[in-house]
Amino acid sequence: MVSRLVLGSGTVAHTVLEAIRERPGDLLVLDPDESRIESLRNEKVAAETADVTDPGALLAHGDGPDVVFVASDDAAINARAAEAAATALPDAYLVAYTGTGATADHRARLAAAADRVCSAGAAVVDHVEAGVERGTDARARHLRETLESVEGTLTVLAHDNPDPDAIAAAIALCRIAEALGVDAEPCYFGDISHQENRAFVNLLELELTRLDPEAEYDFDAVALVDHSAPGVNDQLDPETPVDVVIDHHPAKGEVSVPFADIREDVGATSTIMTQYLDWFGVEYAEALATALLYGIRIDTKDFKREITQQDFGAAADLLPHAAIDVLERIESPSISADTFEVVARGIRNREVEGDVLASCVGAISDRDAIAQAADRLLAIQGVTVTFVYGFMDGTIYASARGRGNDVDLGEALRVAFDGVGSAGGHTDMAGAQLPLGVFAAVQEDEGETLASVLEGAITPRFFEAVRGEANTDEIAPVGDATAE
Repeated sequence: MVSRLVLGSGTVAHTVLEAIRERPGDLLVLDPDESRIESLRNEKVAAETADVTDPGALLAHGDGPDVVFVASDDAAINARAAEAAATALPDAYLVAYTGTGATADHRARLAAAADRVCSAGAAVVDHVEAGVERGTDARARHLRETLESVEGTLTVLAHDNPDPDAIAAAIALCRIAEALGVDAEPCYFGDISHQENRAFVNLLELELTRLDPEAEYDFDAVALVDHSAPGVNDQLDPETPVDVVIDHHPAKGEVSVPFADIREDVGATSTIMTQYLDWFGVEYAEALATALLYGIRIDTKDFKREITQQDFGAAADLLPHAAIDVLERIESPSISADTFEVVARGIRNREVEGDVLASCVGAISDRDAIAQAADRLLAIQGVTVTFVYGFMDGTIYASARGRGNDVDLGEALRVAFDGVGSAGGHTDMAGAQLPLGVFAAVQEDEGETLASVLEGAITPRFFEAVRGEANTDEIAPVGDATAE
């Protein structure tokens, strides 16, 4: 969500506030005059008392705003406030009003600090609204600087076994890098095994490089899309230096990279990349537009899950350039017999508590079958949450789905399996990958025994997390013989 910080509350500030206060996003006004702050609060405007010329005060109150508007009536204060904002909040799009009686020195200082300088109230409103519309214009400039600093090839890495959103975002970022004269290569670890995902890649002739987890790579630069940490949902060394992160999922920890754009309020990473393509003036080639549109549709469940105005806007921009007939072919692929078998096992092995279903399907040959089973089991009458898991290649894969319930599945999986493996996702769509660990000691021909052991360890943990009763201190981590 775009956030705006207004410094000062002069006459022009009130004009601008009337124009933008009802727009989506956070709005905060800072001013040293307590009486003005009280007046704004009475008008239901968020406002705080602060020295707008002090960079430290701006850092204390402005939590990474997208747009900063310097709006005092005093020209000298505006010059100092603009300089303070440029120092404290360099990534923000900075619009400055000259104020009354601005001298040549004031104007020069404002021009050096701000992205836009205006002397008339109407012009200020236009520029602030333009900043709100573009919102992350400063991010785009920062991304440009980061990409142009790359020496060599930028490896753009989607998460393991990438879905359409990750694939489309990776290719879009490569197109932007190439438009800036930077060599880039879209890559992934794992497999593109889901039937629709294979059809998606093949019909659109999307070219990505599959990396070998056993090989050693010396990357010139790395970008992560649709995930935010090396070694988490990808097979990079966790210490791999990363230059760019673009994602819409909540980050598990602090993301400290030269450029990061993580927007949890957006429904798909493809939406973010569509905005960047627009900002950089990169043409929507048919295959890329179709890929991005499909990525948005999949991650928002056909615009029914966690959808925002930004997602609708991106889809509207993409639609005229997309191949709708190809989308229809992508969405009607054949389903393998193995996937049907996993769904059948999910039904046979289900455990239900109230409207929550959990099922261990045992050994699998295609991890995407887990997600498909979780989707299909959600159609069972009386079930609003499903949790399906199975194992292959030393890893337990789990998918959770929900509809019309109050459970935050991403948070439930994080609570249930914190410290065990990687887990998280959205309110109604989440997943986890857990090391099989000590259970791998059971021989392959004892698959039924291993499945029953997992049922006793994992299913109760999920049910407890959904009920809000999980206590990870009292439950030994899966795959670890001892709990610390």
